[in-house]
Amino acid sequence: MPSFIADHPMLCAVALILIDIAVWRLISPNLANWKLAARLVTFAVFSAVLFNDGMNPMQAAPYADDTTLHLAATALQIGWWLFAARTLTVLLGAVMMQRVGHTGRLLQDLMGAVIFLIAIIAAMAYVLDLPVKGVLATSGAVAIIVGLALQSTLSDVFSGIVLNTTKPYQIDDWISIDGTEGRVTDIDWRATRLQTSQGSLAVIPNSLAAKAKIINFSRPADMFGLAVSLQVSPHARPQTVIEALERAMQGCRPLLAQPAPSVAFKASTGSGVEYEISGFVPAMGLKRETRNQLYDLAYRHLQAAGVGLLSATEGSTPPAVSGARALLERSSIFSTLRQEEKDTFSQNMTLHTYRAGEMILAAGEVSDHLFIIESGVVSVLLIKDGHKFEAGRMGPGEVIGESGILSDQAALADFSAKTYCTLYRIENEYLKPCLDARHDIGEAMKALLDFRRHAAQALTEDAPVVPVKKGFIQWLRNRGL
Repeated sequence: MPSFIADHPMLCAVALILIDIAVWRLISPNLANWKLAARLVTFAVFSAVLFNDGMNPMQAAPYADDTTLHLAATALQIGWWLFAARTLTVLLGAVMMQRVGHTGRLLQDLMGAVIFLIAIIAAMAYVLDLPVKGVLATSGAVAIIVGLALQSTLSDVFSGIVLNTTKPYQIDDWISIDGTEGRVTDIDWRATRLQTSQGSLAVIPNSLAAKAKIINFSRPADMFGLAVSLQVSPHARPQTVIEALERAMQGCRPLLAQPAPSVAFKASTGSGVEYEISGFVPAMGLKRETRNQLYDLAYRHLQAAGVGLLSATEGSTPPAVSGARALLERSSIFSTLRQEEKDTFSQNMTLHTYRAGEMILAAGEVSDHLFIIESGVVSVLLIKDGHKFEAGRMGPGEVIGESGILSDQAALADFSAKTYCTLYRIENEYLKPCLDARHDIGEAMKALLDFRRHAAQALTEDAPVVPVKKGFIQWLRNRGL
């Protein structure tokens, strides 16, 4: 051992403790293995310094003739026990983190508390030479008093142990505890913390969570349920409503095909009938977007079937109009036409029907007419690397064939009927004068065409090739070293 350390062991021991604290704080938390290695090395050197100078932590401190040195040695020996407890706690924590991850944090804290308690009792017995039996008896009495005073807190602790053992949820799971819904951000010795959908923090004591009804939306991890309820008029035929809602489900691509989504009658009152659409999505983040899309599709398909959603106060019955005229009212592109223009348009629209799987407009075909979907679901198919794939689905009110009308260009995709479909067809000879006279409709169709072109290009172009990193480090990684 260097002469300086041998001549000034206590000074070096104190310096090692300060170095350990500084290194532990300076090294980034992302370098956990380096932090652990630094602590182990520091503790080993600290132990060597003490044992080399005769300050054995298993015995009373030396230097009985010199009170100052005796007290300093006693403090360092007690520090050795605490240092050992902290090092062992960090080592066990690192091992447990690799095996169970963050879910074992509560168990790590409890093990750390037990290790420190053992270290304190050992320091009192070996270093201070106190009677351990008396200390344990006194600590037992104190523990009973403290336990009675902290009964609710101890209930949280043991409930936390049960929750960590049974694992009804873990970090990042989306759960509901007694109606409080949110994502689990932390589970400690006292409480479970949830981040709600509003961004607020909910702190639920473990004792309450252990007794409460827990719903874990993240299990199984590959599907997440959702439901949308709708109320319609009691005069609407149930079969018509169910068929319209089934078409809405087929038009919603994020819904999983297995388990299959379903429509069910839920309740009936004097004012209306309630139906529920239920299904599953592959990711939690898709639930809100899919619910919104599903509700919009349900509204459109019900409207196309002549069924309206029930309002709190229903107005007067609208005058009866033809299907073509009603479709122009609902169309986002043609709704700005004047009433007389809509009447003229509707008289020049012809109804066409397509069975499921039948082609409506093929890719490469230049259309001389425009289709407006009245009912049903239309599948949009693109080609990439020689294979067709479904790029989207269309529903009531959407148009097909605008590329041929505006620029005499071929359709970019195949448009085929996914379900039984009815579409109204408008010939170019009737549509062209309208586009020349109403620039707002022409601009709306151009914007739609540009959007679809960019979307098709983004879906069919090849992803950029990521360059392979080269070098010695990458060579080691490729060989698993």
